[in-house]
Amino acid sequence: MNTATLNTVTTVPISARTISSALHRACLAARIAADNKGRDILVLDLRPCTPLFDYFVIVTGTSRRQIHTLAEEIDAGLQAEGDERMGIEGYEASKWVVQDYGDIVIHVFDPDTRDYYKLEELWADAGKVDWEQEID
Repeated sequence: MNTATLNTVTTVPISARTISSALHRACLAARIAADNKGRDILVLDLRPCTPLFDYFVIVTGTSRRQIHTLAEEIDAGLQAEGDERMGIEGYEASKWVVQDYGDIVIHVFDPDTRDYYKLEELWADAGKVDWEQEID
């Protein structure tokens, strides 16, 4: 093998979205949820638990209309930050709306569904982020 080949470095572009920006966007999503009267808002740091995503934002809405509003307003706020939603599930049923932004995942639940699935218990090893402190 040619030594020139061994010394060749391939440059891989670094994404504009760094871990700190993922944290910022997760906290921004939590702030938007709070501004729209979401309840029991949690931001979980999943980086030590899984390589699939960095943060979960978990929010409870009290009605179908509020769950839709939370999902739409969070998406609009993240789009304003230059983020693009990669997928959404559950919008029509409005019991558990999941929005995937790659490094962050937003979960908007109705109270019964959140209590049933208990994501915060399932991911109990994840750290809880003080999103109100982070966003200020």
